[in-house]
Formats: sequence, structure tokens, C-alpha cells
Amino acid sequence: MSHKADAVFVPLNIAVLTVSDTRTLDTDTSGQLFVDRLTAAGHNLAARVLLKDDLYKIRAQVATWIADDEIQVVLITGGTGFTGRDSTPEAVACLLDKQVDGFGELFRQISVADIGTSTIQSRALAGLANGTLVCCLPGSTNACRTGWDGILAEQLDARHRPCNFVAHLKPVAPCESRG
Repeated sequence: MSHKADAVFVPLNIAVLTVSDTRTLDTDTSGQLFVDRLTAAGHNLAARVLLKDDLYKIRAQVATWIADDEIQVVLITGGTGFTGRDSTPEAVACLLDKQVDGFGELFRQISVADIGTSTIQSRALAGLANGTLVCCLPGSTNACRTGWDGILAEQLDARHRPCNFVAHLKPVAPCESRG
């Protein structure tokens, strides 16, 4: 993967949502991994929320962020499995203007090395809505690491070529964390 010499880094305003019935912000290692990775990369943490796995609360939070003129990316960890409580894909899919089919496909492909055929049970997905990229990943810290390191770090970097998502996001000024 190459970087175009004249392209410049564009810090993005990113919100992190953890969906969990058992974690707190103190024990949320997956959400914290996203926070650590995005800030280390030079992006801005726009907001961070932890919600119980409730389809309508997840949908309401994500819809609020999609409508927010300052938030360009929403990273969601958790609620993407097959248990009765997992509802993140159902909560989010109807909000998307365009689905990024390759995101889930690539996530499962690169996850095979770590979890083998269990990767077929991942319902990771991503899409664009109102100039906001929304990415749903499994709740394990390792899955978030795989998603960030293997996909998101490059796709959220305006210097990455031949393409990245930055050009598709609403342009905004950097914001301060709103929690």
C-alpha cells in the first residue's frame, strides 16, 4: 500500500460506542483500544458511550451521531454475534445510506488467521450515512485490534492510496471530546 507524497493527514472526529451488558467504562478494553489507537493516529475522540445491548438505544445513539455535524466516524464494538441479545447490525443497518460490503468481508478474511472458521459468526459491517462512516465490530479486544490495524488505520488516513474513506466524509473542524 502506498502513500501519495503530496497528500496530508486529516484528523477525523471519531465517536466510540461500546455495546455490552457486562462491561463498564473502566472494564471496556475494546472501546479503550479504539480510543488509544485513534488518538495515537492523530484523530480526535469526539464522544465515547457505553450502552446495554438494546436495539433501540443503539439505534438512537448512532442516529444522533450521524445527524451531528461534527462527527465523521462512528466505531461500534459489541453486539455483532448470534446470541439473542446481539442486535447491533439490526440497529445500524437501517440507518445506512450505503453499505460497505467489503468491510465485513475483509474483516472476516483477516480474522481467519486468529479465530479460524469461527469468523463466519462475525456480523461485522460498515456503511455511510449523512457523510458519516459507521463501523460495527465484534466486542472482543482482539477483534477491535484486527479491525483497526487491518482496515481502519489505512481507510481513515487521507494519505492512503489508491483510496480511503476520508474524501466521503463530511468536512468539519476538529472537535473536543464530548464523552
